[in-house]
Amino acid sequence: MTAKTRLRRAYESDRIVESCTILIKFIYFICIIYPMNIYCADLNLFTVFHAILETHSVTLAAERFGITQPAMSNALARLRDLLGDPLFVNTSGGMQATPYALEIAGPISDALRGFQRAMDHRDFFDPLTSDRTFRFHMTDMGQINFLPMLLERMHRAAPKIKIEAETLSLDAIRAGLADGRINFAVGHLPRLGGREIRSEKLVHERYVVLMRAGHAAAGKTLSQKKYLNAAHAVVTSVGGGHRIVEETLIRKRARITARLPNIMAIPMILSRTDLMATIPRNVAAEIAKTGAFRVLPLPVSIPEFEVCAFWHERSHSSAASIWMRNQLIDLFAET
Repeated sequence: MTAKTRLRRAYESDRIVESCTILIKFIYFICIIYPMNIYCADLNLFTVFHAILETHSVTLAAERFGITQPAMSNALARLRDLLGDPLFVNTSGGMQATPYALEIAGPISDALRGFQRAMDHRDFFDPLTSDRTFRFHMTDMGQINFLPMLLERMHRAAPKIKIEAETLSLDAIRAGLADGRINFAVGHLPRLGGREIRSEKLVHERYVVLMRAGHAAAGKTLSQKKYLNAAHAVVTSVGGGHRIVEETLIRKRARITARLPNIMAIPMILSRTDLMATIPRNVAAEIAKTGAFRVLPLPVSIPEFEVCAFWHERSHSSAASIWMRNQLIDLFAET
């Protein structure tokens, strides 16, 4: 991180701290002078106070807000009731502040400026200098197919960023997104949803059949008969939606010889046996790059599916989250 970047971040951090400090002091000041329940107060009324203080006129203050003069008078009346003081009196020189109004004018003005600075502050994220960690739920299939591409891109575009991936149950994914333990879940997760869960479709996927290159069925096509008569290895990944493969094989009375908790051993098993595996197309293509395997179209009907990215509503507007979502979309667009 350059000295210039450190100074800029320190400055922005100081602005936020200053704004919060001013607000706390203001609330404390008001509550000490005139005890009230601050949570019941309409804080917008203090902008009315500030406008009248500056213009010395209810009419001009109303014009500043774009409301009628009676509406501004009503707001002033509510503020007077709230603070227990007339605040402004009508004189030949306009609306003049009372001693109490002058006493609280400084803290109110400071607090409003602090609010404005806080409103103007934008979440800053610089991928070239950021060293933050992004945490993902990603099945073993996603780790094979997608994680290398993501890390390759981070190496080029965001060299200090760290990526952590783990495989979680569906309930743990929901809890992790909600409490911030993970930033994203990526995969085929049809049962993950809810009002606070956002998602973006990344790619439309389909299943294919993977086998060793020397398999007796490794021709140009694979018949349904050969497929159903073969021995199969199935993957039962935690937190994914790929159980449909096993269900289809059971329904069609195919022979399942091996059930595995993840896909990591599939290449080694297929290379030494005549088992087949029905897995997502992009994962199969990645494994087949060694030249030791054949990928063939699936001869039975299993619905295609969507791979999506999921994140929590609370991070939806975060600059870092937006940037990473764009990276995910770009990477899947390339597959």
